[in-house]
Amino acid sequence: MSKNKKLLSIVAPAYNEAENIDEFYSRILESTKDLNLDIEIIYVNDGSLDKTIDVIYKQKENNDHITAIDLSRNFGKEIALTAGLDYSSGDAVVVIDTDLQDPPELIPKLVENWNDGYDVVNAKRIKREGESSLKKITSYIYYRVLFRLSDISIPKDIGDFRLLDRKALDALLKLREKHRYMKGLFVWVGFKQKEIEYEREARFKGKTKLNLLSLFNLAFDGLTSFSIMPLRLASIIGFLSAVTGFLYGATIVIKTIFFHEPVAGFTSLVVLITFFGGIQLLSIGIIGEYIGRIFNETKNRPLYIVKNIKHSIFFK
Repeated sequence: MSKNKKLLSIVAPAYNEAENIDEFYSRILESTKDLNLDIEIIYVNDGSLDKTIDVIYKQKENNDHITAIDLSRNFGKEIALTAGLDYSSGDAVVVIDTDLQDPPELIPKLVENWNDGYDVVNAKRIKREGESSLKKITSYIYYRVLFRLSDISIPKDIGDFRLLDRKALDALLKLREKHRYMKGLFVWVGFKQKEIEYEREARFKGKTKLNLLSLFNLAFDGLTSFSIMPLRLASIIGFLSAVTGFLYGATIVIKTIFFHEPVAGFTSLVVLITFFGGIQLLSIGIIGEYIGRIFNETKNRPLYIVKNIKHSIFFK
């Protein structure tokens, strides 16, 4: 540890990544060896069911620049990432996954832009290897919908891989909301930001731990955390449905009184009831999602619980 060098913290959440951790560690060391910085690696084991924490502890035995955080259960990637950021001591921090889809070799370029005066350096994916066409298409659509609907300009095609200066990180850590969409929070804090482009690689080994449901939940968290547009849409749809029902009812009355046409039968009545009932349930569901998030915030539970932690020599 040098008093003259700045410290770079590398935060890496991990869930069932035992087969990737050693390769990740080797590539981190290789890619950062020429940086004139002290390097701290912060692993967060998010309740893994395999030998992930054992591999991390073994690395820790040979490198006192490693912090090993073992959470009491699986809290999810956004929370695990927050835990790693909470315990980082660096003048800057790099967030990166241990599955090696985001190449550690890009870290020197992130640092270069940080040295040029940028507080947040975002890595933008221009190519995504090892992912299904369905995921690529849905991700493409989602990021653009979120960009249009959110109250802030959340960049398109940017994941968690990025660098943050200490002042941007300190601002971020003040935000303790339970439903955390980190991609949005990184942008919400502001500061001087820049994007650099890279091609995302396929996983080194294993399969992704995110299924379709978890990706949907994450996407919905992003939308509801940074926009009230779904509530506005529910109001608009409700208003249009009421107007449609009124006009339809007026048409029936006019036809019956002035033209002596019989009232439409049972089928049309069932269709109308089903349609308007569906609109009401949809609106109630959207409102319920927001109320549920308010309920979770009011419980004021801690974001995570640490079962065990082994600090690096840089811990303050």
